[in-house]
Amino acid sequence: MKIVLVMGTRPNFMKVAPIAAELSLRPVEFTPCIVHTGQHYDDTMSAVFLRELGLPDPDHYLDARVDGGHVNQVADIITKFDLVLQQERPDLVMVVGDVSSTLACATTAALRDLPLAHVEAGLRSGDRRLPEELNRLATDAFSDMLFTFSADADENLLAEAVPASSIFRVGNLMIDSLLRMLPTADRSPILDQLGVKPQGYAVATLHRQSNVEDEATLRGILEAFEQVQRRIPLVFQVHPRTRNSLERFGLADYLEQMPGVIQQGPMGYVDFLKLEKEACMALVDSAGVQEETTVLGVPCLTLRESTERPITVTEGTNTMVGCDRDDIVTAAFKVLDEGGKSGPIPDLWDGHSARRLVEVLKENGVVRR
Repeated sequence: MKIVLVMGTRPNFMKVAPIAAELSLRPVEFTPCIVHTGQHYDDTMSAVFLRELGLPDPDHYLDARVDGGHVNQVADIITKFDLVLQQERPDLVMVVGDVSSTLACATTAALRDLPLAHVEAGLRSGDRRLPEELNRLATDAFSDMLFTFSADADENLLAEAVPASSIFRVGNLMIDSLLRMLPTADRSPILDQLGVKPQGYAVATLHRQSNVEDEATLRGILEAFEQVQRRIPLVFQVHPRTRNSLERFGLADYLEQMPGVIQQGPMGYVDFLKLEKEACMALVDSAGVQEETTVLGVPCLTLRESTERPITVTEGTNTMVGCDRDDIVTAAFKVLDEGGKSGPIPDLWDGHSARRLVEVLKENGVVRR
């Protein structure tokens, strides 16, 4: 079975890596073909992750457009990916996550009437204003095989009339990478390099369009950070999109003047995993960090109004805080004063999800619906 595996962004890399590794153990049964769209393209956003996760060089690199916005990027990927499909003639196309690359390649496979699998299917925030939500809805509608990581995702798909025979709960692929890389992360010197101690700092990251491309929202979050850093150092990984907004809105100097904020550009997976594990809490809008902190047992304050990963709230360490300055400060101070939320690790988030996924393919072959 020739399987085209699509990846485009950092969260994609962490999900594709364990699948590619598991498929490579069965060369008689499977031939993986890795396509990197280039949505995340430079060393800090892409190459360092590929190296650390042990991913092989992609078989195809699409060099996707990074200017012109979401629509133009999706159109560019569709055009380039279609040529790959014509050349490779795969038995199955597999996409992961909910980014532009996911939607573009899923659309292309559907238009070519090729079997399509979606890893991390069934997640819903209920907020169709978010581009990721539209990507999830469309990709799941196109998909033949839907691999999920939680029971609520299964329920969402069944409510949308997806046949039960097309839904396969295998667990969380991102946690496969986390557990495999944790011993390496434990050896990272990043805490010493930044001058922080275990449990003696908080970690923050922002990149969601709704948070960083609205001036009032971004300013309010920074004002909350200013209050938090008075009590505890705050290691802030500044995403390129966030950096651009800080400059555009004239907020870069305001952030620079906060003595307790340690600004970092995009970090490698190993270093950031070490920072997450040893932090007293995380203040983020990242979906992946919600999952990772749940497994690491680190309190997570999510600066969004909704999440497509409610299991991290009902079972994990995640608390939905929203974007209001006072709400963020109140929640952060509660963690500092009383200790953070704890919770169990969800079922099947055990590091063996890729093995279960490949077993599904071995036992069922390609399922169409």
